[in-house]
Amino acid sequence: KDLRPPVISLALSPGSGLFVAFLVQMTITGKSFMGGNTGIALAANLTASSQLWQDAAGVPRFSCRNCHITLVSPQSSALTRNLRARFSHTFLVALQLCPAVDAVLNLVNAKFTTMISEIPLGTAGTLRCALLNPPMMSEAFIELDLEVSAAAWCREGKEVNLPMDQPSLTSLTPKRDAATQLILSANFLGAELSVLQASFNLDISNNMVLGLPPLVTTVLGALIPEISRVLPPSQPVVIEMREMKVPVVTITPNKSFVQLFSTAEFQVSPSDCSP
Repeated sequence: KDLRPPVISLALSPGSGLFVAFLVQMTITGKSFMGGNTGIALAANLTASSQLWQDAAGVPRFSCRNCHITLVSPQSSALTRNLRARFSHTFLVALQLCPAVDAVLNLVNAKFTTMISEIPLGTAGTLRCALLNPPMMSEAFIELDLEVSAAAWCREGKEVNLPMDQPSLTSLTPKRDAATQLILSANFLGAELSVLQASFNLDISNNMVLGLPPLVTTVLGALIPEISRVLPPSQPVVIEMREMKVPVVTITPNKSFVQLFSTAEFQVSPSDCSP
């Protein structure tokens, strides 16, 4: 009875890996050989350290280096200490705490494995990730330097070469507590947008501008006088937006910008003639 939730503590070990501590507490009751009932309060403290390394395939992995379980014994009589000692071995074996640590690390390693799997980008191609350097561990964060390569093509059929520049980690803003920080360069984002450049092409019709006046030549003529002089009034319009240049990404400490360079072609389909 009185099985308490475990108290778990985690800490990053600089240059090593992860340190974990579990405190498990419970009370075992039963009949005493002297008659009546008796209760023994048991507490076990597990400490384990794991190492974060890079395997032959380039995947980061956690492995348990050592695991120790200590039976916490409060002040008690000699008889109670003797009973506790007899229970301790069975109690610690039954808890299976060290195998549980291995099981949790295996779950984390399974997540790491997906880092180097190919990421499909639909018709644009695929991305592949690789770990450039062994993971670096500090007291505050785990740093993983990833290299991203692409097997992707623009609409012209040319393969896109992603830039290999890496931002200086010394110039980054301080990492926030309890947060994952992913750092991408402007060149990398620009290359990714160039792969998806054709996805920004749009054919805009009246059905796509809900809540606005009908998309007809009269409305556009009020904004662009040249349209009213060359197109008949009150005719439905379709605007064909086409990306003509590679998008440009600019990143500053406070804002980021993406510039898209498009051409717009206005088409009108009168009922009595072709567009």
